[in-house]
Amino acid sequence: MNKRPFKHIGVTLFLVGRYLFAAFFLYGFWLKLTRGWLWSDLMLGFFTQRLGELPAGSFQALYLEQFAIPLAFPIAWIVTVGELIIGLGLVLGFAVRANAAFALFMVLNFAAGGYYNLSLPPFMLFAAMMMLFPSGHWLGLDKRLHQKYPESIWFK
Repeated sequence: MNKRPFKHIGVTLFLVGRYLFAAFFLYGFWLKLTRGWLWSDLMLGFFTQRLGELPAGSFQALYLEQFAIPLAFPIAWIVTVGELIIGLGLVLGFAVRANAAFALFMVLNFAAGGYYNLSLPPFMLFAAMMMLFPSGHWLGLDKRLHQKYPESIWFK
């Protein structure tokens, strides 16, 4: 730490960012779970409402019409359970890069569905950074699991 204080500060800030990112996904999971997204048509209602707000024929409208609305119930499950998996994986430092890729996939799908706002680009950028940097090795299970399974892509 004394030899490279800026590296230590950078790693610490990155880990704080990882935990904030995880908290966002865990909070999303908790809200969807407690509001009944897994056993209701709430997601379908959100998709239908958003479709009415989008220009007809736009990419987002077509995405909702052709993909999201017909699959609203399974998507609600994938999003809700996915948020739990991502959040727990990032908190535990377990398969961080894979969970970051899954988070990026989900955020890109949110944007494709017309739920784009200014919070998404930082999430996309940080997810990409988590895929590049070995933060699960800095703090988490990835380092130990990589030592045990050096050929596994999950713990690199």
